[in-house]
Amino acid sequence: MSTSDSGRRFTVTRAVAEAIAQEMQRDPNVFVMGEDIAKLGGVFGNTRGLLELFGPERIRDTPISETAFIGAGVGAAAEGMRPIVELMFIDFFGVCFDAIYNLAAKQSYFSGGQVKCPLVLMTYAGGGYGDAGQHSQCVWSSFAHMPGLKVVVPSNAYDAKGLMISAIRDDNPVVFIGHKALQGMGWLGTEKGSIVEVPEASYTVPLGQAKTVRTGRDITIVGLALTVHQALEAADQLGKEGIDAEVIDLRSLVPLDRKAIIDSVRKTGRLLVVDEDYTSYSVSAEVIATVVEHDVRMLKAAPRRIAYPDVVIPFSRPMEQFALPNVEKIVTAVREMAARAPAHA
Repeated sequence: MSTSDSGRRFTVTRAVAEAIAQEMQRDPNVFVMGEDIAKLGGVFGNTRGLLELFGPERIRDTPISETAFIGAGVGAAAEGMRPIVELMFIDFFGVCFDAIYNLAAKQSYFSGGQVKCPLVLMTYAGGGYGDAGQHSQCVWSSFAHMPGLKVVVPSNAYDAKGLMISAIRDDNPVVFIGHKALQGMGWLGTEKGSIVEVPEASYTVPLGQAKTVRTGRDITIVGLALTVHQALEAADQLGKEGIDAEVIDLRSLVPLDRKAIIDSVRKTGRLLVVDEDYTSYSVSAEVIATVVEHDVRMLKAAPRRIAYPDVVIPFSRPMEQFALPNVEKIVTAVREMAARAPAHA
């Protein structure tokens, strides 16, 4: 990072807006559309200031019809444009599932590679606000399950900018998911660890490359989005007890950096996955399967996961907080795993 970038500590929202602006200046085929993304700048602020820079032709407010504007985005991508389409809450994907899965994800395959779909679907996930089951889910594993889509989930502003630029330049549809607790919106509250220095120059973070954000020797904790920060806080607590935890930020679900996971567990011998998505048929299950199928003999203890239980997210704040992953749950699980004798002699 250059000296001129010192002190440019950005929220995720500001970093994403800068990434989009830089790509729109670089490539006239990039444009944005969605609900309340123009004058309002998006409910979470990721398009703030772009209307003034690029005008209503390239920053387009749409009617409240996710199926219509995501379908339009697929068509625009087929014609050589690079649309960024905002789906305000990830929970809304149910009303536009066909446009995402049967159009965007399959367009290149169905055309024998003749028609590309360079579309970015920008959306937001995460609970903890008492917004109930309509606005609180982290169903990123549903998108990761679909062949043809790439899926990225940044945990901080630096990665958010670099991943967004990579997503816009990719010739495949990319689902770019922001966790609400990391956006930098005051009314939501923001994880401080997500606000980091961001270079002014354009740069990319490769899709499909995890990052080891804390090295350790006793256990591997794998997280994404908010759970990365929870894992880091838990690791600090555990370090005072003599347990040295390594923390991996997946950053990208598709492609999934299986090598980074395996290499870490080969060193530590223990694996804990922390994910805010539902427990069953999930990212946490896939990470564990990756290690077990590679070589179960690497493990000194059975792998574990902390994830959201398979229940509809309650409106009641105490009930929701009880179900969500947190630092205390991570610390407890690691203590129990560290206390267990090695699974293999």
